Amino acid sequence: MAAPSHRRSLRKRRVLAVSAAVVAAGVGAGVFVLNANADGVDLYHQTLPAKDGWAASGTGTTGGAKADSAHTFTVFTRAQLVKALGSASDTTPRIIKVKGTIDANTDDSGKKLTCADYAAGTGYSLSAYLKAYDPAVYGRSKLPSGTQEKARAAAQDKQAKTIVFKVPANTTIVGVPGTNAGITGGMLQIQNVDNVIVRNLTFSATEDCFPQWDPTDGDDGNWNSNYDSVTLRGATHVWADHNTFTDAPHFDKANPKYFGREYQIHDGALDITKGSDLVTVERNRFTDHDKTMLIGSSDKDSTGKLRVTIHHNVWKGIVQRAPLARLGQIHLYNNVYDTTTVNGYAPQYSINSRAKAQVVAQANYWTVPSGGKVAKLLSGDGTGSVAGSGNLVNGTVTDLVAAYNAASSKKIKTTVNWTPALTAGLETSAKNLPAELSGTTGAGVLK
Repeated sequence: MAAPSHRRSLRKRRVLAVSAAVVAAGVGAGVFVLNANADGVDLYHQTLPAKDGWAASGTGTTGGAKADSAHTFTVFTRAQLVKALGSASDTTPRIIKVKGTIDANTDDSGKKLTCADYAAGTGYSLSAYLKAYDPAVYGRSKLPSGTQEKARAAAQDKQAKTIVFKVPANTTIVGVPGTNAGITGGMLQIQNVDNVIVRNLTFSATEDCFPQWDPTDGDDGNWNSNYDSVTLRGATHVWADHNTFTDAPHFDKANPKYFGREYQIHDGALDITKGSDLVTVERNRFTDHDKTMLIGSSDKDSTGKLRVTIHHNVWKGIVQRAPLARLGQIHLYNNVYDTTTVNGYAPQYSINSRAKAQVVAQANYWTVPSGGKVAKLLSGDGTGSVAGSGNLVNGTVTDLVAAYNAASSKKIKTTVNWTPALTAGLETSAKNLPAELSGTTGAGVLK
């Protein structure tokens, strides 16, 4: 039988925040619930449940639950969000309620900014950049350098100063239910801080106006962009819950090609890198995206960190990196992967275990359309591991590693050096997950 939904378990486990107040003259003191929803659950002060993945380890993840009224904000605009976040070095607990959709590409007065605004005054133009670094003239042996590359970097820096939101420690950022809460065109940067909660938000259209051409990337070169919707860099104790990640409305199929390669303006959806640790990613929806989740920025990222739990998420219209894992101990359970091509996003693989990553995949459900190959659900470099059991493909228990290894010379190992213990909500059968998660994941579900 399927386990009860995560939202129900939160209702049982959470103590509502209450405060004494004088209600009306002659009535005396009473008690009222702060920031409660219609179901009586204080969404904004909720903390990660015990044993709910790696982020529950040690001190757990409480975000801004201890915030006072002076550090509780409701924001509607980019400028208000920047003010509410304050300094990235300020560890005072804070709660930020996002009401409606915030457009990151706006100035402090709310005026819409375009790529042309960021390029203004830098000397950058795409046509000049393409002329300067055409492989037929510039060659393919080195990264671009010189006047136009400096101009591109300057324009990119101008955009970054507008759309990158630096999140301090002890922060909860939550979308207000019923308001289509989210951030479009922006990036939450959670860097070298501890104890952050991000919930109930839609992250869309995170786009780099100024991708860099790298002729040395792969056999034919690549255009590389610079912004993830949410990026963790050296962050610890982070809980990402009930969010939606999408490229919409601009899908990759609309990207032009230059030098024979796609002019890629999207980077990661949710990346966990540079020694980040103790992270729980649950009940999110990842849709319409290519490089979705990177765990570990390189094969030498860090050792003894990158411990991540990913459970009860839905991945659909995803090309790759769901996730790509390096070095760490990653637990994947009760996720749904629909490998149907959507909006031009054709799947390459779901899980990539490399650089000695120790992945445990339990009771996940894959939908593979007719003609799809089970051997392509996994990928690796011959050093990573994927253990676990109970994974279903179109309703049938399937040994994913055996299928991959039978078709690949770079074998994935089947043993790991750890045993998951923080497994709240683990359902031993994946059979009912597609139906269960269809209405309980992503932004807008929490009430």
